[in-house]
Amino acid sequence: MNKTRPMESPRGEVDPRFWSGKRVFLTGHTGFKGSWLSVWLARMGAEIFGFALVPEQDDDMFAALDIPARLGGRLRHQIGDVRDLTALTQAVRHARPDVIFHMAAQPLVRRSYRMPVETLATNVMGTAHLLEAARAHDAVSAIVIITTDKVYENTGGDQAYSEDDRLGGHDPYSASKAMAELAVSAWRRSFFADGRPAVATARAGNVIGGGDWSEDRLIADAMRAWRDDRELIIRNPSATRPWQHVSDPLRGYLVLAQELASEGARYAQAWNFGPEIYSVCDVQGVIDRLAKSMRDHDFAARWRADPSTGQPHEATRLELDCSKAREELHWRPKHGLDEALSLTADWYRAQISGASPQALFDLTLAQT
Repeated sequence: MNKTRPMESPRGEVDPRFWSGKRVFLTGHTGFKGSWLSVWLARMGAEIFGFALVPEQDDDMFAALDIPARLGGRLRHQIGDVRDLTALTQAVRHARPDVIFHMAAQPLVRRSYRMPVETLATNVMGTAHLLEAARAHDAVSAIVIITTDKVYENTGGDQAYSEDDRLGGHDPYSASKAMAELAVSAWRRSFFADGRPAVATARAGNVIGGGDWSEDRLIADAMRAWRDDRELIIRNPSATRPWQHVSDPLRGYLVLAQELASEGARYAQAWNFGPEIYSVCDVQGVIDRLAKSMRDHDFAARWRADPSTGQPHEATRLELDCSKAREELHWRPKHGLDEALSLTADWYRAQISGASPQALFDLTLAQT
């Protein structure tokens, strides 16, 4: 594999020439971010080897776009569970990848309270299995492990968490992702110290965009309610999160993989990918803006806060310090909150209005 960056390639930008012809192993390709990344990689000419569970919802992006049909021979689609080390190892061996993105996860905080053991098995052991499968394949040059902004020990203050801050997690999901970070660190130091492959983790903020219908996610819950002309009930209108359009962190993952492949161990670290400070907003502010956009297109878009008590713990405030990615990767988000919400609303309105899979595919391409 060519590990040099063309001189004319701009820093901080995705280089289609790098990805053309690359063999990319992608776990979680049937999920929200995995679907978006698959479309982006295929457009650049990559060969994608997907390994994931069946999509949970019929209207999720992967099914709604019929992504295997849209991507044709660019995607080898395999249903599999990262908790199965044998199946995962065989899939990696068959793919012979140049680059690996590990996105497969149990990604929901509230579900992790109901299914803590399954959450840890998927997020911790699934990550360990992926690293072990990659260890047996010496052609891999770069591995990007996707974790979350919730890996930090949240003290409830106003600080923006940087990559050197303490890991932790009150709920099983957050704790499982912090454990996954520790597993990556152990494998990196024990088995990949020479930078072959170069392994990094990516911690993104609250990602929004069309095609996500997962349970207990604010935008998906809103779109389900408003599609069905129901009132949206929200749990915590004052909770603050680093909202960002899905294309921004994905661009960060792709840029990071390019640097890992060309520079090796220098970039084998943890990286935050989040919005500019002005895009950090509370839930009420996000829903007010989104509701206005939907009302402008004849949706009732009603909502109210749920006054009930007894909700499981979730952090009140979360903000990321992404200065390292800006300074060292030359990455920065391209979309502010208003634009991110506008792009998201456009995508959902198209789907709810009955747009064809090809039309939704074209809209996805236009938004990446």
